[in-house]
Amino acid sequence: MRFERRKFLHMATAALTAAGWPGVAGAADYPTRTISVVVPFAAGGATDVLARVVAESVSKSLGQTIIVENVTGAAGSIGVARVARAVGDGYTLSIGTLTSHVLTGGLYKLDFDALNDLIPIAELAYEPLMICVKNALPVRNLQELIAWLKANPGKASVGIPGGGSTGNLAGIAFQNMTSTTFQFVPYRGDAPAVQDMMAGQIDMMIEPSSNFTAQVQAGTIRAIAVPAKTRLFSLPDVPTTDEAGLPGYYASIWFGMWAPKNTPKDVLTKLNSAVITALADNNVRSRLNKLGQQVAARELQDSAAFAAFQKSEADKWWPIIKAANIKVD
Repeated sequence: MRFERRKFLHMATAALTAAGWPGVAGAADYPTRTISVVVPFAAGGATDVLARVVAESVSKSLGQTIIVENVTGAAGSIGVARVARAVGDGYTLSIGTLTSHVLTGGLYKLDFDALNDLIPIAELAYEPLMICVKNALPVRNLQELIAWLKANPGKASVGIPGGGSTGNLAGIAFQNMTSTTFQFVPYRGDAPAVQDMMAGQIDMMIEPSSNFTAQVQAGTIRAIAVPAKTRLFSLPDVPTTDEAGLPGYYASIWFGMWAPKNTPKDVLTKLNSAVITALADNNVRSRLNKLGQQVAARELQDSAAFAAFQKSEADKWWPIIKAANIKVD
């Protein structure tokens, strides 16, 4: 009797495996069907375009179709929540940013744990922010800007795409490090803020560098410094903050990939390997560079290192959000 029961269970398991039953199919067979990648921002934006570039290459490595779904709202937290609640089988993944996977944890009351309900697979790319000013501001470098801000406390206007945005928090961190004060002016996105800076209506912005590249090259605004350890490929003459006299002041928007918790380790390993292969592809790197993005450092393509980095970013930005009493409904 026991033999027949074991035989029945064996046959049932085999049948479920053949049918692709979630959680039963062996990780060695992964993937056996289409993979869905959820992007928590609108189609056509930087995160969406990056996701499609990376997904195309990862799809070739895995031998399965990858579709990108845009699930927007609440600074990306709605799309992230969908993946956090998904089955951990490797068929629903998340691609997002510092904002969607870290900052929302300090800005919103989430119904999931931003650091523990998803497993980091790899950092994909990053885009440093850049400090820019209107041409009429009487400063030519970072030290002159800091001196001018100290001589004119609270007078400068800094454009941001809303409270709690990366630029808003980077601006607060800048104030803290330089003992300066200025006013934040919220806009509906970076584009109208850049237009007002070009027109001289606001004094300064600290936002992702791709927002400014064309204007800096055209001479309609002035680039002061890049808060990163290396200079930009697109604007190699702009010094880093280390070089310009504010060492340790770094701010960038970064992009990564995650899976739901409880995803099998073998599946995560396969995904990580496919991502590393994609990011090493010269065509992928070139396409991301044209977006103003730089491929993540090889060490941050490691899952454990990326997890530690994500935690360090939460440790960095969440106290700033709390101290500034920034709340988003």
